[in-house]
Amino acid sequence: MAARTDRSATITQPRRLLRSTGAVLFGFIAVVVLSLATDQVLHMLDVYPPWGQPMHDTGLVLLALSYRIVYGVAGSYIAARLAPRNPMRHAMALGVVGFVLSTAAAIATIPMDLGPSWFPIALVLTALPCAWLGGAVHRTGQAG
Repeated sequence: MAARTDRSATITQPRRLLRSTGAVLFGFIAVVVLSLATDQVLHMLDVYPPWGQPMHDTGLVLLALSYRIVYGVAGSYIAARLAPRNPMRHAMALGVVGFVLSTAAAIATIPMDLGPSWFPIALVLTALPCAWLGGAVHRTGQAG
């Protein structure tokens, strides 16, 4: 009987790792696709300047930040929802990915003067709180 348990444990671990990776990846893809699609729509509607031109209008930059925050929370909720176990850990893992990628993007883009420096910094600073909030929203849904 112990051999059977050991065998099922060794089969379950790779599946769980694959599901965990998929949960975080799917949440990440959701954030990226939603952000880029919204950007594209706003460019097509001439709300934003054409691609490649700087955007320094504070209202427009706040608009971009606001939907990125919403999408960050939603992506973390998705990661938590799809997690095989420890949903908050998956939401926060996505937050760490967002933090690292946002930090790299901030370092790369601030010198390019594509917009105000505070925007990429705000993305870095909101990555982990958005992830926590997405995990908390999932947890709240589980309690009811």
